[in-house]
Amino acid sequence: MIRALNTAATGLDAQQANIERISTDIANVNTDAYKKSRTEFDDLIYQNIKEPGAALGASSQSPVGIQIGMGVKVGATHKNFEQGPSKITNHPYDLMVSGKGFFPVQTPNGELLYSRTGAFHLDNQRKIVLSNGAQLLPQFTVPSNAIAFSVSPQGEVKVTLDDMSENVLGQIQLASFSNEQGLVAGGSGMYKPSPGSGQAILGVPGENGLGGVQQGALEASNVNIANSMVEMIAAQRSYEMGTKTMKVADEMMAATANIK
Repeated sequence: MIRALNTAATGLDAQQANIERISTDIANVNTDAYKKSRTEFDDLIYQNIKEPGAALGASSQSPVGIQIGMGVKVGATHKNFEQGPSKITNHPYDLMVSGKGFFPVQTPNGELLYSRTGAFHLDNQRKIVLSNGAQLLPQFTVPSNAIAFSVSPQGEVKVTLDDMSENVLGQIQLASFSNEQGLVAGGSGMYKPSPGSGQAILGVPGENGLGGVQQGALEASNVNIANSMVEMIAAQRSYEMGTKTMKVADEMMAATANIK
């Protein structure tokens, strides 16, 4: 009975982690470029009471054995980088990656990170930055006499000056990774490379499998609220069954202890 209590307790821990993941997804349903997460579960080790193939006599063997499982654990959680829907904003500094890739950005403390969030603005030095102050790389400074700002699907940045002349500011690059699911999420839509993701591979938008850049649009969260609600209900029911299992095991132990 003690084994049943421990096994049910591992199930409660696993479903609690599952609910925490689902609640984070639901809370970020309106967060630009947010990527939903996935929880993977692993069964724990087994106690082998009888090995398959154990001898039953001089000339016979057991075709099956007896194994008792010890419960479950959370094996991994990772992001699902499926493309989110497009939100048209018509704001000239809003940029969306349509397809694969991340914007390289540099945080105010100098750290190099990567983001799908493209809600850029101009700072007081007229550089292109996110709301948290992270600068788009390579850096672009928009002239004070610019009257129009444009970004092509291939990432070429141009401005039209007040004398109606056009000036090319530079080329946006996107980053890709060998294993996107190995990236470490750091909040504010930022991701940090890890040994599991590999180092960033920079390239021109639209080339070598990278997506294009869409100006005047933002990528919405890829959380499907209906699917998340179904997952939440299933996790809740599983948690409830785990508590009932513990109650039944406790009652069976009490009945055993009361035998005279």
